[in-house]
Amino acid sequence: GLDPEKNTIFIQSHVKEHVELMWVLNTMTYMGELSRMTQFKDKSQKSEANQNAGLFTYPVLMAADILLYQTDLVPVGDDQKQHLELTRDFVERFNKRYAQKNQEILTMPEVKIAEQGSRIMSLQEPTKKMNKSDTNVKGFISMLDEPAVIRKKIRSAVTDSTGVIEYNKEEKPGITNLLNIYSAATGQTVEELVQAYEGKGYGDFKADLAEAVVALLEPIQVRYQELLASEELDMILDEGAENARQVANKTLQRMKNAVGLGRKVRR
Repeated sequence: GLDPEKNTIFIQSHVKEHVELMWVLNTMTYMGELSRMTQFKDKSQKSEANQNAGLFTYPVLMAADILLYQTDLVPVGDDQKQHLELTRDFVERFNKRYAQKNQEILTMPEVKIAEQGSRIMSLQEPTKKMNKSDTNVKGFISMLDEPAVIRKKIRSAVTDSTGVIEYNKEEKPGITNLLNIYSAATGQTVEELVQAYEGKGYGDFKADLAEAVVALLEPIQVRYQELLASEELDMILDEGAENARQVANKTLQRMKNAVGLGRKVRR
């Protein structure tokens, strides 16, 4: 759905300025800040043998992704809100330390979180966030899951024994999660969905939800296959990376000059 003529689409690793800026930001990042990141703590608990530095400093790389392009608005899921708050702290810290003549170097990004669908939970453990690396493949829906697989996963989604379709995060996290997914997939409000399914059971609801998700993802999957089969994708990504480098390099050079890493010209 993104028009390459209006949007710069690229692979992050094709723009080296991301990791260069990450290093600059690392020198201004405190260990305590990173250790408080909820995602780091959660993932560390799941795999204590894999508590690596990349996972620990990931929020700094995310901040570099945002700040390189002087981004003013960042649409994210609710689980990324803490990372965006850290990014905003970086901006305030950097500008306060290095701004010259009251001219700020970095743009302060605002956070945009959708009212519905900002945090999708596991289909099998609705008190935990949906995660594509979940060992239980029934817990998540992949963008490329075939329609039959999507229907089966939603049909087996955990709900409760009441059979009443209502929104209640504390007492009914399963059906509440499915209502959020349904709302995000169709644009209908949760209130409208609850009213539409009054007196109906979970079976009907899940069947309709599955079709809504299939209808949402099928056009994306078709376009995905078309792009993979052509040379168009490589052209889009190559051009996007070049455009991104030009923008990113300007910001990086300004920041390098500010901290004293810029190239000195001999006279």
